[in-house]
Amino acid sequence: MSLWLFRAGSLGEYENKFLADKRIYLTWEDLTVDLRTFKEKIDLYNYLREKWPHHKPAKSRNWTGQIWPIAHEMKVGDWVILPSKLKPAIHIGKIVGDYVFDLKQGDPYYHYRNVDWFATDIPRTNFDQDLLYSFGAFMTVCRISRNEAEKRIKEMEKNKWRSNSSVPITNFEVSDETEDDAHDLEQIAKDNIAKHIIRKFKGHGMTKIIEAILQAQGYTTYRSPEGVDKGVDILAAPGELGFGRPRICVQVKSTDSPIDRPTLDQLIGVMQNFNADQGLLVSWGGFKTSVDKEIPNQFFRVRLWDQNSIIDELLKHYDKLDEEIKAEIPLKRIWTLTLSEDEA
Repeated sequence: MSLWLFRAGSLGEYENKFLADKRIYLTWEDLTVDLRTFKEKIDLYNYLREKWPHHKPAKSRNWTGQIWPIAHEMKVGDWVILPSKLKPAIHIGKIVGDYVFDLKQGDPYYHYRNVDWFATDIPRTNFDQDLLYSFGAFMTVCRISRNEAEKRIKEMEKNKWRSNSSVPITNFEVSDETEDDAHDLEQIAKDNIAKHIIRKFKGHGMTKIIEAILQAQGYTTYRSPEGVDKGVDILAAPGELGFGRPRICVQVKSTDSPIDRPTLDQLIGVMQNFNADQGLLVSWGGFKTSVDKEIPNQFFRVRLWDQNSIIDELLKHYDKLDEEIKAEIPLKRIWTLTLSEDEA
């Protein structure tokens, strides 16, 4: 069995279709040829050079390496890793069908394999940092094999998707040619920050971070003491005394698991009890589909923050945060090149 990294668009624009259709699509636009007609990689490379003559040879080689596997190397029974761009989660599936080329599917869905997505919405923080590093390769398709990745992912499945590593691996192997050496440094940095936060601020400590962010945004807050919170963790309103509008009720969940619709309904009820104008539902583990579907219905009343949102808001307002919080989450701003996938 091999372990494959597969991406659903640079912004996750195909992710929901991948999951709903139970497939992986090779979303290369205008690739209107059955890949089984190429018997050798060099044949595919020559085709790409002819079809896109303005591309540099290096780009054509890069594309060849990513296009070739879906028809010639992936096997039924192999596992697929699909990092989500829509939430801080990883989806894992098993290939259950052979390569299919079907022009009726429309561009860019001509090439696909059927997949059983047997594990979805696994929090990124459940994975060791070296695995997340491999998942951060810029390539759309590549085989993941460093640091016994396949064995460790299988062990995680048996352990309810928790890592069995007692000591995180930080000495990354970089000799395997199946994984790209260019990685999403921004995502890697966020993963490191996320692991630090959940290690130091699990439980009621997460409420402390959210309150600090709101205060940095100019809100006056009241934080419920640890223990019974009557359905609200933070009350917030603008102004020096907190008498302004909007009045906000905040519920914070720091568990790894995505939360379901009843938690959202509870917050809406609490908003009425406290005469709040709006609500903020914060869930480190993200939200189930039942909550996502309510986003348009509650657009003018409730906002949802998942792990990505928390870190984005933390970074946006870091300079204004309480000094105690900054001491516990010491960050340093750096500049780096933002290369595209083709340039990396």
